[in-house]
Amino acid sequence: MFVFVCAGCGAELTVPLSEVALPVHARQVYGNGAQLPVLMRSGTFAVDPDPWGGPWRKWDEIDPGEAEARGIYAPVRSLSDGTPGASVIAPGDIRGTRLIPEKRGGACCGLDGADGPNMACEACDLPVATRVDDCSLWQAVRLDPDAVHRVPVDGAHAAPLSWAELMEEERTPLFEPMARWGQMESNDRWSWSPQWEAAAGHALAHLLAASQGQPVRVPDGLTADMFQRPLDAMLPAGPPKRHAVLAGPALPTPDAGADILLVPIHPRTGRTWTPAGPTAPAHLVPLPLGVWLWLVSPQPYLPVPASGRIPQDVLRDDPLPLLPNSLFQPDRGTFQHTLVRLPAVRSPWLRTILENLTQGAPADTL
Repeated sequence: MFVFVCAGCGAELTVPLSEVALPVHARQVYGNGAQLPVLMRSGTFAVDPDPWGGPWRKWDEIDPGEAEARGIYAPVRSLSDGTPGASVIAPGDIRGTRLIPEKRGGACCGLDGADGPNMACEACDLPVATRVDDCSLWQAVRLDPDAVHRVPVDGAHAAPLSWAELMEEERTPLFEPMARWGQMESNDRWSWSPQWEAAAGHALAHLLAASQGQPVRVPDGLTADMFQRPLDAMLPAGPPKRHAVLAGPALPTPDAGADILLVPIHPRTGRTWTPAGPTAPAHLVPLPLGVWLWLVSPQPYLPVPASGRIPQDVLRDDPLPLLPNSLFQPDRGTFQHTLVRLPAVRSPWLRTILENLTQGAPADTL
């Protein structure tokens, strides 16, 4: 575990934290005015390897060689010139800081970090972090890597859980009540989970790259609901020439003919599960563990039988919770953010797909 301290005066700025992988939805912008929850679990932090925030440079100001050195293989609107390596934590885990009022940014409901670090060390006044909690953004505090240091703390350092242990982890619900900022809406506004939409956008980019421009078939059911429609819209028509299957710990060994494997990401280390044996050459498509677990073992939303007066925490069946009133849609922003960072996007057919989306292709294309 680690505590983050001010680089200026050494004051402690966080509670003890354990390192985990950065969630795939960390940079998601969801909906319009939606009130998103906290990004990181309390007691954890993740390092963002990419730059974040200003200053910004437009694409035509960047040499293609520099972009590729930064892991960007296709044009984007602009690139951050911020310092990479910020540590991302839950706002409730920060200590010994104060907000800088004049660094509010261009937010409408909270703080968006557009003006740079907006939190200062109480002890020496050095700007040390940026709080983000505006509408449509996941709430988080980003610790400036130039202004803080992490220091190991006494105590046992827990080893990463094994895949077998992770199979007992909590599944990410497929849909959830979403509130708009400043409105007390919960049970009457059900939406597809933002985490699922981001996970689908991230995985869809990898699926397209693995398709090699050929029709792909994914497993029926919820997996098809996530991916088949956008795959059919972006890839050539015809019989599927490549097949994707779910694979991972505790599942049977995939068929040797499987071309693409949908596999889980370890939530602590960020590593993708890798098979052994004849399926090893297959392309791996990463999914957050909580989403992958739901795909391999769906949990139906059913009322819990109860006699007498229904307890407060029992799902009522009068009426059933309202379900989303639209088709599931992978998050376009996460899809594009992932796709431009895959070397395969340099292929002409995949670059054409990206350009069509950038130029405003219909929403049902993705």
